[in-house]
Amino acid sequence: MPAAKRPPARYQPKGLTILYEDRDIIVVEKPSGLLTIGTDRDKTRTAHTILNEYVRKGDPRSRNRVYIVHRLDRETSGILIFARSETAKIYLQEHWQETDKRYLTVVSGRLAEKAGTISSYLAENSALTVYSTPDPALGKLSHTEYTVLKEARGFSLLEIRLLTGRKHQIRVHLSEKGHPVVGDRKYGKGNEAHGTLALHAGSISFTHPVSGKRLTFTTRIPDYFIRLIGSVEWPAGNGEGHEASPLSP
Repeated sequence: MPAAKRPPARYQPKGLTILYEDRDIIVVEKPSGLLTIGTDRDKTRTAHTILNEYVRKGDPRSRNRVYIVHRLDRETSGILIFARSETAKIYLQEHWQETDKRYLTVVSGRLAEKAGTISSYLAENSALTVYSTPDPALGKLSHTEYTVLKEARGFSLLEIRLLTGRKHQIRVHLSEKGHPVVGDRKYGKGNEAHGTLALHAGSISFTHPVSGKRLTFTTRIPDYFIRLIGSVEWPAGNGEGHEASPLSP
């Protein structure tokens, strides 16, 4: 894959970590608190605007831009993929079901079943709250696969494999199971003791839109999670598991 030339240091993105970049895609790690893209109600700085500035290398007249492939909630940290062309974006979105997406989360309590799949029809009400409904005409069928990795201090660390990608899916499914994500003020039912949402998009594997090569990226377990539940070895790797970036110095 052709290397992408790294812009001068003053144009490096601030607030994001680039894991990988070439002429077709950029893979980043987003911190908690940063929107993926702006909304009608919120025009604050986002991952999208930061990367648009980055690829324009300081030239506001540049036609270079990045394209949204998928999103993470503002409170969710972890891996995001951006495309550098509409063709690459379309390819990645059309093959999204083949993308393996794994999250880490710390939830309250201990689950009776240490592995399983939560399935329900998810709908959204006028207050923008997502909930499960028995009526398939109202909701979209959603599946969340989970495995308990560790239990300690009244918490459980789970690895989540997202089989469908509905809004707030992980948070709703775990809350409705009686084990809300730590720090989830929306679905946690009084879970205000912790100010940070313990949900992290930790690993992703997908097919490159041009080379056809399978790429896998894995990030570290967030320090916040370790403070909650103690040290742990994540099976997908507790370090920088992504392939060497083709960025040139």
